[in-house]
Amino acid sequence: MTKSALNNTIISDEVEEPPSSRLTTGETTDEEPPGKTYAHGNNGLFNSVPASDWNDWKWHFRNRITNVDELARLISLSAEEQAQLKLVTAKYPISITPYYLSLIDLNDRHDPVRKQSIPCIEEITMGILGMEDPLEEKRDSVVPGLVHRYPDRVLMVLTDICPMFCRHCTRKREWHHGGWVRTNEQIEPMLDYIRHHEEVRDVIISGGDPLTLSTERLESIISRIRQIEHVDIIRIGTRFPVVLPQRIDEELCNMLSKYGPIWLNTHFNHYHEITPESAKACDRLLRAGIPVNNQCVLMRGINDDVETQKKLCQGLLKIKVRPYYLFQCDEVQGTEHLRTPVETGLKIIQGLRGHTSGLAVPHFVIDLPEGGGKVPLQPDYILAKTGAEMIIRNYNGHIFRYRNPGAEQLEMKEIINAAEKAEIPRQPVKVGVRVGVKDAGRISLRP
Repeated sequence: MTKSALNNTIISDEVEEPPSSRLTTGETTDEEPPGKTYAHGNNGLFNSVPASDWNDWKWHFRNRITNVDELARLISLSAEEQAQLKLVTAKYPISITPYYLSLIDLNDRHDPVRKQSIPCIEEITMGILGMEDPLEEKRDSVVPGLVHRYPDRVLMVLTDICPMFCRHCTRKREWHHGGWVRTNEQIEPMLDYIRHHEEVRDVIISGGDPLTLSTERLESIISRIRQIEHVDIIRIGTRFPVVLPQRIDEELCNMLSKYGPIWLNTHFNHYHEITPESAKACDRLLRAGIPVNNQCVLMRGINDDVETQKKLCQGLLKIKVRPYYLFQCDEVQGTEHLRTPVETGLKIIQGLRGHTSGLAVPHFVIDLPEGGGKVPLQPDYILAKTGAEMIIRNYNGHIFRYRNPGAEQLEMKEIINAAEKAEIPRQPVKVGVRVGVKDAGRISLRP
């Protein structure tokens, strides 16, 4: 069996997808009146697709655009662009759902949806920069597919299959290996590890995208996790609400509602991705008792300015999704053209803080290389510390003095502890206050 045939077999067995069908934008069915069309997305590419197909997530999954020739039949690409994209996709494949492609502004070469989904030549011309696995997930895998980095939580990677290959993907390295899904024999050691480590209270299900699995298959895994008494919460990381919201159907939500508390983290990167379909998907999850958080990735030319981030975060609150993280784009090979300076993220947070609801301000986070974990960064609002006083700048640049209660006693304890650690001979000490208004809060240690 060829590798391609094997992958198709895996997808068919595990995801329970019907046989692949060729994408056509003008098809009709017996159930649809001849000539009847529907408005799908922004650009009219799929207006002739029957509503019964358009609302079926499996139809979108079967009809993903997976090669340059298919893409060129749908959007305008020059011969040079097609040649370049074929070079790129030989290393980093393409996969776009019809739904997500329908959101692209065909007249804008710099459309943010286009940049996230359609390859560009910089993926390979700048490919020498970065690392395949900057977060060292392989190193922290305690059994295949299970990453245990933080004390109380683990990450389960169930598949590398996604409905769309986001060009900024942290696990871009997995695209070389074709489509795979963990078997029951592979999942059992993961569950066994969790059972024997009572410090694990939080299990994150990820991929690829775990919602590519059938609802029945997903339930078989979630139900077994929920049987482990010391697991408090289950989290699901998925981009389906954004790139294929039709997947968030009643069957899925009813299943998930049985195994709460379950939290879902999704991945809106631009306000153009907030559509009636994605809003409906998030609403269904919330009505099933599943809170939805957003983890946005900061990307050059896509969302790297205050106004775009403000529209995104305010738009998320309107659909009851909490802006959770703004991630510095990971140092992954093939993504260097999308990475921004860290200062860009700090300026965005500074431009949001105080200028919009606190709920609309995410945590700006760097996921450090070599498995260093997530570190939150904030603009520096503390300008100076003088003993019991701080000089602080607020959101609009005004300067304030703030008395720091208990700082004198804390500073004194630190001095005495340092002296004891250095084994300085005990001598009588006098605590004095230095002369001068500016130094009134400082404490001096004199023998």
